[in-house]
Amino acid sequence: MSLIEELARIEKDARGALLGAADEAALEDWRVAFLGRRRGRLTDALAALPTLDIAERRTVGAESNRIKNELEAALEQRRAEIRERTHKSGDQPIDVTLPGRPLPAGRLHPITQTLNEILEAFRQMGFQVAEGPEIEWDYYNFEMLRIPKYHPARDMWDTLWMDYERDGERPMLLRTHTSPNQIRIMEQTEPPIRVVVPGRCYRYEATDATHEWMMTQVEGLAVDEGISLAEFKGTLYEFARRLFGKDRKVRFRCDYFPFVEPGADVSVDCFLCDGKGCRVCGDGWIEIMGAGMVHREILENMGYDADRYTGFAFGMGVERVALNRHNVEDIRLFYQNDLRFLRQF
Repeated sequence: MSLIEELARIEKDARGALLGAADEAALEDWRVAFLGRRRGRLTDALAALPTLDIAERRTVGAESNRIKNELEAALEQRRAEIRERTHKSGDQPIDVTLPGRPLPAGRLHPITQTLNEILEAFRQMGFQVAEGPEIEWDYYNFEMLRIPKYHPARDMWDTLWMDYERDGERPMLLRTHTSPNQIRIMEQTEPPIRVVVPGRCYRYEATDATHEWMMTQVEGLAVDEGISLAEFKGTLYEFARRLFGKDRKVRFRCDYFPFVEPGADVSVDCFLCDGKGCRVCGDGWIEIMGAGMVHREILENMGYDADRYTGFAFGMGVERVALNRHNVEDIRLFYQNDLRFLRQF
């Protein structure tokens, strides 16, 4: 039998066997049997090619290339037919030897990361963590914090009131700070008290590089016998060292808050300008919290002996802390949902 006749027989056998291949595994076996480089019948038949004269070698070579190209095309067509039939039947094969497809790894939002670190810093100093409602009563948000109706101090908070009326008034609101939890905790607890309360707060105000209409706040309260300004400053200094590092500067400056006396704002030096002043800080400092000694009147309203017990309170914006820790220039970036920004943390 001549080599040309052998190639014709291989082609006939290959086409017949290809029609009987019903899945991907059978197609692969067919490819190896007829077109494989080592054990394929076409390759084995061409092993005798060097023994032919030049003219016959050209004829056989051209015929073998034609057969190979047509069989490869027939293989791809058969594979497409099998895949289409499998797809229509809904019985898709599963290759259990393939590696699993990796799922995208999630992570905590940078504000949540910062909040957890703040809470852990206070836990290590003996504070417990509590929570309170975001929809609050005027009674807790203002009145019991020495901010009665029509008091000018209410202008400090641009309040979002709920569309709910009772006795001709609207007493329900989105809390403007987490300070109402001072009252809720003291209503149910006797001293000593050391607690921090995280949560979101809402204010109807314009946004800029350091202000947002919604913020995450941590309220802190400590009430016990003999608490003085020394414990107040020492606790907040220690917190600043743990969050920002021992070399960051901390400033206490007198400020007014109706529920503390004396009151102070606590600031750290700006991370961008090293205290020279820029669009983020203005004067070289970024305020991170308001604080002070709990007002005597609030203690008395809670039934505490104000001659025996004293305390301090503070409230900080977590976004402000995150600005400083991560060198972010605009607070609004945290809530724009840009994954390119969020994946950096």
